[in-house]
Amino acid sequence: MPNMFGTDGVRGLANRDLTARLALDLGDAAVRVLGDAGTKDDQPEGRRRALVGRDTRVSGDFLAAALSAGMSAGGFDVIDAGIIPTPGVAYLTSVLNVEMGAVISASHNPMPDNGIKFFARGGFKLPDQKEDEIEAVLGADWDRPTGAGVGRISHDQNTATNLYIDHLVSTIAPMGADQVQPKPLKGLKIVADCANGATSVVAPEALRRAGAEVVVINASPDGYNINKHAGSTHPEQLQAMVKASDAVMGVAFDGDADRCLAVDEDGNMVNGDQIMGILARSKKRAGKLNHDTLVVTVMSNLGLKLALKDMGINTVQTAVGDRYVLEEMLKGGYSLGGEQSGHVINREFATTGDGTLTALTLCNEVVQSGKSLKELAADFPQLPQTLVNVPNVDKMAASTNAAVQAAVEKEEALLGDTGRVLLRPSGTEPLVRVMAEAATQQMADEVCARLAQVVADELAL
Repeated sequence: MPNMFGTDGVRGLANRDLTARLALDLGDAAVRVLGDAGTKDDQPEGRRRALVGRDTRVSGDFLAAALSAGMSAGGFDVIDAGIIPTPGVAYLTSVLNVEMGAVISASHNPMPDNGIKFFARGGFKLPDQKEDEIEAVLGADWDRPTGAGVGRISHDQNTATNLYIDHLVSTIAPMGADQVQPKPLKGLKIVADCANGATSVVAPEALRRAGAEVVVINASPDGYNINKHAGSTHPEQLQAMVKASDAVMGVAFDGDADRCLAVDEDGNMVNGDQIMGILARSKKRAGKLNHDTLVVTVMSNLGLKLALKDMGINTVQTAVGDRYVLEEMLKGGYSLGGEQSGHVINREFATTGDGTLTALTLCNEVVQSGKSLKELAADFPQLPQTLVNVPNVDKMAASTNAAVQAAVEKEEALLGDTGRVLLRPSGTEPLVRVMAEAATQQMADEVCARLAQVVADELAL
């Protein structure tokens, strides 16, 4: 299966593309690439461990069982942490003595989809080379361990969840010498939309322990309602509830809680670019924004970059995908980066995007600044931007098709210095994302519509 790993692990329709057999084989292949438990005199030698977590999709049950079976048959002891956010698995992989972590989730995708992604020791996503190595040995026979060499599978959701929540709260409310938990968010009324996903327990508990008054919506997962008219991809309920409950702000997570978007007191959306701007300025003031630089992707709004420049903050740009943001952060020693979609990587506390951490630090900045979220976000105005997904097209031909490239050049000439256009193939779906920024919303809409039509006509499958 060529190019099995996309920008965020292996994804597909559960039980059709992503089967129990494939999950079993991925677990088997991962232990071969990321470690090997041997035996000596029939006793375990250099015992290796893996951590597995999942979101709330019903298919996560059989996929977790199959993945764990593959890992344990390969000699790893597996800790099944149950339902836990993706960044929770990354954090626990970094602090527990485990060789690797694995998450079963399709993030913001619809419920029928699912996915598998791995974290190496230390809690970092695998580089492309390691994913290629896993794919290369997938399904191949090998001398599997027997007897004492096979692994065990244990289940411990409560311990894993509590360790993660303790970590999250400590980022803004470190425990004092008297072992009393501070309440930095006391007096802050916030609405949390948990998308009926993996942070349905974690986010409300962490926010409350930090002192906030939390109105919780979409935190009753049943296996089928993850992301359904809820969370960061469908924020309408959150916007209405913030206004109806007189909350000062709201936060919305996706299914695996690695991203967070926000809503101000008037129900207006505050996107990932604005959140990153707010947090970057806060870190700079505290002397914690390494090299006075924020790492962003090509999708970040030009308005963010211009506002940060005026504040003495530089931006470094990468391809879309939080893994590429992290690679640049590690290479340059940067402390903050992320995406417009709400993935924010705060290297002071995390190895990957963490939506609940983002919510906590954003709420803390609202309290510490004495300003409303609306006031903070207003310092990072966004140029009008339109994004259209063009489905059922040959996404890889977007950069080579002559007619498409000619249309791009024509629109770029029209916009000049007042905007930009971007064509980007999806990493997980057969579609091309067409984005346009311009001085007015009407101009952005028109440019995007024209380009989307050319893509649809020229690249149709």
